[in-house]
Amino acid sequence: MGTGLSAAVLVSPGAGRGRAPAAADAALDALRAAGVTPRVLPATTRADAEQQAAAAVADGVSVVVAVGGDGAAHAGLQAVAGTPTPLAVVPAGTGNDLALALGVPSDPAAAARAVAEDLHAGSVRSVDAGRTGARWWATVLCCGFDSAVTDRANRLRWPRGPRRYDVAILAELARLRPHELTLTLDGERSTLPVTLVAVGNTAWYGGGMRVCPAADPADGLFHVTVVGPISRRELIRTRPRLTAGTHVEHPAVTVHRAVRVELEAPGLTTYADGERVAPLPAVAECVPGALRVVGTRPRSDP
Repeated sequence: MGTGLSAAVLVSPGAGRGRAPAAADAALDALRAAGVTPRVLPATTRADAEQQAAAAVADGVSVVVAVGGDGAAHAGLQAVAGTPTPLAVVPAGTGNDLALALGVPSDPAAAARAVAEDLHAGSVRSVDAGRTGARWWATVLCCGFDSAVTDRANRLRWPRGPRRYDVAILAELARLRPHELTLTLDGERSTLPVTLVAVGNTAWYGGGMRVCPAADPADGLFHVTVVGPISRRELIRTRPRLTAGTHVEHPAVTVHRAVRVELEAPGLTTYADGERVAPLPAVAECVPGALRVVGTRPRSDP
């Protein structure tokens, strides 16, 4: 159509139990039909994906499109955060929490059409991003029980899909204990026993669990959910409430807001966007407007 619009497309082949390649085909067809020239980046590792996406951004690509789950979006984010180049997400993963938070259509072709519409209209939305060391992240940074579950799930080869997390949860429940953690929120320091801490730029993690239910990626603040000491029985009873976000009413749960969150505890690792980010001690900073996105619609629900 002569618009000169181009898309660098990252595809996570194993995302969504192998759904990503088919989703990518549908998205590529939709982009071409809408006058956007796509180029699939031939990355086979996360490091490759990040390097190739960064090169595409340096070359002036119109958008980086991540096809897959939150891991694919995380790779694309490293290239575009802090630049004028927007990120687009075509959800095709086991966990599509960023797509859910941003209001991306669930159908791959529809998601790609929404991207093209925004590009043609010059309609780009700015949202906040988290930064921990040299890593950017978009959804929730967590440590404690949930990061241990993710760590274990990543090591499991069976079962595949969401049930892998169920197995990991059972294994970690067997060794559940609170961790002594020093939490500093915008300079206010406290040491307390915690089961988990979730630092939310957006509300969802873990494939649709609303761990930071009031988090807004456009308010310049993290919402920090802290779960104190809790029994196995209570954790099992409370976990289903994560889907609705009503766990924040539990007496063991407190919610805070901060721009800068410092976490210190021995033996813990942080995960964000489902990816390993850094061992503790670690600092999370909310960077307002650091991420530009297309193909999204702001959510109207609280």
